[in-house]
Amino acid sequence: MSSAAPGPASAGAGSGPGAPPDLPLQPVMLGADIGVYALARAFHEAYGVRSIVVSGAALGPVARSRIIENVLLGPGASPQEMVDRLVTLAGEHPGRRLVLMANSDWLVRVVVRHREQLEPHYVVPFLSQDLLDRISDKAVFAEMCAEMDISVPRTIVQDFARAADAGWAPVPVDLPYPLIAKAASSADYQDVHFEGKKKVFEIGTPAELDALWTSLRGAGFRGRFVAQELVPGDDTQMRSITAYVDSAGTITLLCSAHVLLEEHTPSGLGNPAAMVTGRFDEMLEQARRFLTRTGYVGFANFDVKVDPRDGAFRFFEVNPRIGRNNYYVTAAGANPVRFLVEDRVHGRAVEPVVVDREVLYSILPHRLLLRYVREPALRAKVQGLIRSGAVAHPLRYPADGSVQRRAYVAAALLNQVRKFRTYYPEPTATGF
Repeated sequence: MSSAAPGPASAGAGSGPGAPPDLPLQPVMLGADIGVYALARAFHEAYGVRSIVVSGAALGPVARSRIIENVLLGPGASPQEMVDRLVTLAGEHPGRRLVLMANSDWLVRVVVRHREQLEPHYVVPFLSQDLLDRISDKAVFAEMCAEMDISVPRTIVQDFARAADAGWAPVPVDLPYPLIAKAASSADYQDVHFEGKKKVFEIGTPAELDALWTSLRGAGFRGRFVAQELVPGDDTQMRSITAYVDSAGTITLLCSAHVLLEEHTPSGLGNPAAMVTGRFDEMLEQARRFLTRTGYVGFANFDVKVDPRDGAFRFFEVNPRIGRNNYYVTAAGANPVRFLVEDRVHGRAVEPVVVDREVLYSILPHRLLLRYVREPALRAKVQGLIRSGAVAHPLRYPADGSVQRRAYVAAALLNQVRKFRTYYPEPTATGF
């Protein structure tokens, strides 16, 4: 199917799932990163509405924006305090159809766990608590995929639940080195602090792995970590999938992208910084299988890597949200919030869409990106998209183009140069 999004719907909203659909739409979002801004931009592009963003601080992506009203929580606000503020906020906007969005794993967990308190006031378009708990654990996700004949890297689980016991010892890991280590559940890892903490660790030797286990134990981590086979290949082997499953269980949106370059800072490692959208049917069919068999609803974002040894798609994880880089879907012509609003606000089914339009999504200066994209055919594709103007940066929005915003975007682009110079100064040889 083509990349055309469903036709415009009248902006509708009010509080609670049973409210009339013709009330004014009011998106409310938790968080303050570039993905939250991208969602606010998508709502503004589709419906001309300003979003309310609730966060601990109005960070650069959402600060001084004409399309956002920032609502700040007190420092160190607890999840319950956040929920209480959302309930109060709903009372401050009577006669509106409030749609609640969150775009980080721990915030999605807060919303889902407090669904009963929030649903009288908001549309809460997320999956069930049980399914969230299962898919958010990378170890369980790997087991689920294996049952559905979806390929994943070989995975060994390290459980720290009893790590405080004097006799506890980590289970042996018989994977070849280097290998990958990461938290099974990012929510369990969110508030753990130790020197050298990273989102994802590339472990070169058994001694390095032992040191990581020691650091996690000493920091009080009591969740599960996974050690995974390292699938070879550089950033260009990565793929991204964004999907929306409506309240009837129909997959109405599928969009995939070929990653060109990821972030390489310790805190951002693995986040795509540049992608080209495209249609990868074999990979999308596996995502469709997963979503259908699990009874998934709402937005989902899959991280996948093409194994250069056999061309197989290795599924790494599914995020229970639309994803930080969601604007690549909007840029490719299928504004994702339309699928949500049609479904949850208007109660209307839409014709399913599989996006096939090619667009370059990038938060990097073009010269910086091209320095890293060395493979001739891929480089030529990127240059062609740049020449034709088929490019998108989520923060570059003409309708939100004040002097302050333009200055922030320019500074953010320069900061990317600094970060790559510091953390990834030379392109890897593999795949370029």
